[in-house]
Amino acid sequence: MKLTKFLGYLGLFASLLVGLGEYLLHYSPDILEHSKDYEFFKYVSLGNLSMGHYIAIIGLPFYFAGYIHIYRMLKSGNEMLARVVLAVGFIAFAVGGVWIGSRASIGNVVHLKNSIDATTYTTLLDHYTGHMEVLVKILRIVIAVLSIAFITAILKGGTYYKKWMAFFSPIAILILLVIIGKIIPSLGAHMLPILMNVTHFMLFTLSLIQLKNLTKNHQNA
Repeated sequence: MKLTKFLGYLGLFASLLVGLGEYLLHYSPDILEHSKDYEFFKYVSLGNLSMGHYIAIIGLPFYFAGYIHIYRMLKSGNEMLARVVLAVGFIAFAVGGVWIGSRASIGNVVHLKNSIDATTYTTLLDHYTGHMEVLVKILRIVIAVLSIAFITAILKGGTYYKKWMAFFSPIAILILLVIIGKIIPSLGAHMLPILMNVTHFMLFTLSLIQLKNLTKNHQNA
Protein backbone atom coordinates (compact mmCIF):
# COMPACT_ATOMS: atom_id res chain seq x y z
CA MET A 1 0.00 0.00 0.00
CA LYS A 2 2.80 2.42 0.90
CA LEU A 3 4.54 1.92 -2.44
CA THR A 4 1.26 2.32 -4.33
CA LYS A 5 0.58 5.54 -2.43
CA PHE A 6 4.10 6.86 -3.09
CA LEU A 7 3.79 6.14 -6.82
CA GLY A 8 0.44 7.93 -6.88
CA TYR A 9 2.01 11.03 -5.35
CA LEU A 10 4.76 10.89 -7.97
CA GLY A 11 2.04 10.88 -10.65
CA LEU A 12 0.38 13.84 -8.95
CA PHE A 13 3.75 15.61 -8.85
CA ALA A 14 4.15 14.95 -12.59
CA SER A 15 0.79 16.54 -13.37
CA LEU A 16 1.78 19.66 -11.40
CA LEU A 17 5.31 19.98 -12.77
CA VAL A 18 4.51 19.19 -16.40
CA GLY A 19 1.39 21.35 -16.09
CA LEU A 20 3.50 24.29 -14.91
CA GLY A 21 5.98 23.75 -17.73
CA GLU A 22 3.27 23.49 -20.36
CA TYR A 23 1.53 26.57 -18.96
CA LEU A 24 4.75 28.57 -19.35
CA LEU A 25 5.15 27.18 -22.87
CA HIS A 26 1.64 27.94 -24.06
CA TYR A 27 -0.21 30.53 -22.04
CA SER A 28 -0.72 34.14 -23.01
CA PRO A 29 -3.82 36.33 -22.65
CA ASP A 30 -4.18 36.13 -26.44
CA ILE A 31 -4.02 32.34 -26.80
CA LEU A 32 -7.65 31.76 -27.79
CA GLU A 33 -7.68 34.55 -30.37
CA HIS A 34 -4.43 33.52 -32.07
CA SER A 35 -4.54 29.73 -32.30
CA LYS A 36 -4.05 29.61 -36.09
CA ASP A 37 -0.53 28.80 -37.34
CA TYR A 38 0.82 28.79 -33.76
CA GLU A 39 0.58 32.59 -33.66
CA PHE A 40 -0.10 32.54 -29.91
CA PHE A 41 3.58 31.68 -29.37
CA LYS A 42 4.61 35.23 -30.32
CA TYR A 43 2.92 36.39 -27.12
CA VAL A 44 4.94 33.94 -25.01
CA SER A 45 8.36 35.25 -23.99
CA LEU A 46 11.47 33.35 -25.06
CA GLY A 47 12.37 33.04 -21.39
CA ASN A 48 9.07 31.30 -20.63
CA LEU A 49 9.53 29.01 -23.62
CA SER A 50 12.94 27.85 -22.34
CA MET A 51 11.91 27.57 -18.70
CA GLY A 52 8.67 25.79 -19.57
CA HIS A 53 10.53 23.34 -21.80
CA TYR A 54 12.93 22.23 -19.08
CA ILE A 55 10.33 22.08 -16.31
CA ALA A 56 8.03 19.91 -18.45
CA ILE A 57 10.86 17.58 -19.50
CA ILE A 58 12.01 17.15 -15.88
CA GLY A 59 8.48 16.36 -14.74
CA LEU A 60 7.50 14.00 -17.53
CA PRO A 61 9.20 10.78 -16.28
CA PHE A 62 7.18 10.90 -13.05
CA TYR A 63 4.05 10.20 -15.11
CA PHE A 64 5.35 6.67 -15.66
CA ALA A 65 5.41 6.17 -11.89
CA GLY A 66 1.83 7.45 -11.79
CA TYR A 67 0.72 4.79 -14.25
CA ILE A 68 2.43 2.08 -12.23
CA HIS A 69 0.24 3.35 -9.38
CA ILE A 70 -2.87 2.94 -11.57
CA TYR A 71 -1.69 -0.55 -12.55
CA ARG A 72 -1.30 -1.54 -8.90
CA MET A 73 -4.79 -0.20 -8.13
CA LEU A 74 -6.30 -2.30 -10.94
CA LYS A 75 -4.33 -5.56 -10.97
CA SER A 76 -6.23 -7.33 -8.19
CA GLY A 77 -9.33 -7.20 -10.38
CA ASN A 78 -7.91 -8.18 -13.76
CA GLU A 79 -4.17 -8.51 -14.29
CA MET A 80 -4.42 -8.48 -18.09
CA LEU A 81 -6.49 -5.28 -18.28
CA ALA A 82 -4.23 -3.65 -15.69
CA ARG A 83 -1.23 -4.45 -17.88
CA VAL A 84 -3.01 -2.98 -20.91
CA VAL A 85 -3.63 0.26 -18.98
CA LEU A 86 0.02 0.32 -17.88
CA ALA A 87 1.41 -0.35 -21.35
CA VAL A 88 -0.89 2.10 -23.12
CA GLY A 89 -0.23 4.70 -20.42
CA PHE A 90 3.51 4.39 -21.06
CA ILE A 91 2.91 4.76 -24.79
CA ALA A 92 0.73 7.84 -24.19
CA PHE A 93 3.40 9.66 -22.23
CA ALA A 94 6.22 8.57 -24.54
CA VAL A 95 4.27 10.14 -27.42
CA GLY A 96 3.34 13.14 -25.28
CA GLY A 97 6.98 13.61 -24.29
CA VAL A 98 8.10 13.80 -27.91
CA TRP A 99 5.38 16.38 -28.59
CA ILE A 100 5.99 18.62 -25.60
CA GLY A 101 9.73 18.49 -26.21
CA SER A 102 9.11 20.17 -29.58
CA ARG A 103 7.03 23.12 -28.37
CA ALA A 104 9.86 25.49 -27.41
CA SER A 105 11.43 24.99 -30.83
CA ILE A 106 8.28 25.80 -32.82
CA GLY A 107 7.66 28.73 -30.48
CA ASN A 108 11.10 30.07 -31.30
CA VAL A 109 10.39 29.70 -35.02
CA VAL A 110 7.24 31.80 -34.60
CA HIS A 111 9.29 34.49 -32.87
CA LEU A 112 11.63 34.51 -35.89
CA LYS A 113 8.80 34.96 -38.40
CA ASN A 114 9.83 38.44 -39.54
CA SER A 115 13.44 37.40 -40.12
CA ILE A 116 12.61 34.30 -42.18
CA ASP A 117 11.57 34.17 -45.82
CA ALA A 118 7.77 33.73 -45.98
CA THR A 119 7.98 30.52 -48.05
CA THR A 120 10.57 29.01 -45.71
CA TYR A 121 8.49 29.98 -42.69
CA THR A 122 5.38 28.31 -44.11
CA THR A 123 7.39 25.20 -44.98
CA LEU A 124 8.71 24.98 -41.42
CA LEU A 125 5.22 25.26 -39.96
CA ASP A 126 3.83 22.68 -42.39
CA HIS A 127 6.65 20.28 -41.56
CA TYR A 128 6.02 20.70 -37.85
CA THR A 129 2.27 20.17 -38.26
CA GLY A 130 2.81 17.02 -40.30
CA HIS A 131 5.33 15.50 -37.91
CA MET A 132 4.37 16.80 -34.45
CA GLU A 133 0.77 17.99 -34.33
CA VAL A 134 -0.31 14.62 -35.70
CA LEU A 135 0.96 13.19 -32.40
CA VAL A 136 -1.86 15.02 -30.59
CA LYS A 137 -4.42 13.10 -32.66
CA ILE A 138 -2.60 9.84 -31.95
CA LEU A 139 -2.51 10.70 -28.25
CA ARG A 140 -6.29 11.20 -28.15
CA ILE A 141 -6.80 7.73 -29.65
CA VAL A 142 -4.33 6.18 -27.21
CA ILE A 143 -6.06 7.83 -24.23
CA ALA A 144 -9.43 6.55 -25.50
CA VAL A 145 -8.07 2.98 -25.72
CA LEU A 146 -6.53 3.30 -22.26
CA SER A 147 -9.84 4.56 -20.87
CA ILE A 148 -11.78 1.61 -22.29
CA ALA A 149 -9.43 -0.82 -20.55
CA PHE A 150 -9.57 1.27 -17.35
CA ILE A 151 -13.39 1.33 -17.31
CA THR A 152 -13.70 -2.38 -18.15
CA ALA A 153 -11.29 -3.41 -15.40
CA ILE A 154 -13.15 -1.38 -12.77
CA LEU A 155 -16.60 -2.57 -13.81
CA LYS A 156 -15.48 -6.19 -13.69
CA GLY A 157 -14.82 -5.64 -9.99
CA GLY A 158 -12.09 -6.75 -7.63
CA THR A 159 -9.88 -3.67 -8.08
CA TYR A 160 -8.97 -1.20 -5.33
CA TYR A 161 -11.46 1.23 -6.88
CA LYS A 162 -15.14 1.66 -6.18
CA LYS A 163 -17.13 1.11 -9.37
CA TRP A 164 -18.10 4.79 -9.59
CA MET A 165 -14.46 5.47 -10.48
CA ALA A 166 -15.29 4.10 -13.95
CA PHE A 167 -17.07 7.41 -14.61
CA PHE A 168 -13.75 9.21 -14.12
CA SER A 169 -11.64 7.61 -16.81
CA PRO A 170 -9.02 9.91 -18.41
CA ILE A 171 -11.10 10.41 -21.58
CA ALA A 172 -14.25 11.24 -19.58
CA ILE A 173 -12.42 13.82 -17.45
CA LEU A 174 -10.80 15.25 -20.59
CA ILE A 175 -14.12 15.71 -22.38
CA LEU A 176 -15.70 17.25 -19.28
CA LEU A 177 -12.87 19.77 -18.95
CA VAL A 178 -13.10 20.71 -22.64
CA ILE A 179 -16.81 21.40 -22.26
CA ILE A 180 -16.21 23.49 -19.14
CA GLY A 181 -13.41 25.38 -20.88
CA LYS A 182 -15.64 26.19 -23.85
CA ILE A 183 -18.56 27.28 -21.66
CA ILE A 184 -16.31 29.48 -19.49
CA PRO A 185 -13.65 30.97 -21.83
CA SER A 186 -11.98 32.93 -19.02
CA LEU A 187 -11.26 29.60 -17.31
CA GLY A 188 -10.61 27.76 -20.58
CA ALA A 189 -7.83 30.17 -21.54
CA HIS A 190 -5.85 28.95 -18.53
CA MET A 191 -6.99 25.33 -18.44
CA LEU A 192 -7.11 24.22 -22.08
CA PRO A 193 -3.36 24.78 -22.74
CA ILE A 194 -2.55 22.23 -20.01
CA LEU A 195 -5.57 20.00 -20.41
CA MET A 196 -3.92 16.59 -20.17
CA ASN A 197 -2.16 17.61 -16.97
CA VAL A 198 -5.36 18.90 -15.34
CA THR A 199 -7.01 15.62 -16.37
CA HIS A 200 -4.32 13.55 -14.68
CA PHE A 201 -4.19 15.77 -11.62
CA MET A 202 -7.87 14.93 -11.09
CA LEU A 203 -7.32 11.23 -11.93
CA PHE A 204 -4.44 10.76 -9.47
CA THR A 205 -6.20 12.79 -6.78
CA LEU A 206 -9.32 10.62 -6.98
CA SER A 207 -7.18 7.49 -7.07
CA LEU A 208 -5.24 8.51 -3.95
CA ILE A 209 -8.48 9.37 -2.12
CA GLN A 210 -9.82 5.89 -2.88
CA LEU A 211 -6.57 4.29 -1.75
CA LYS A 212 -6.73 6.27 1.49
CA ASN A 213 -10.31 5.14 2.11
CA LEU A 214 -9.40 1.54 1.34
CA THR A 215 -6.49 1.67 3.78
CA LYS A 216 -8.77 3.11 6.49
CA ASN A 217 -11.32 0.33 5.93
CA HIS A 218 -8.61 -2.33 6.25
CA GLN A 219 -7.33 -0.76 9.47
CA ASN A 220 -10.84 -0.64 10.93
CA ALA A 221 -11.71 -4.19 9.90
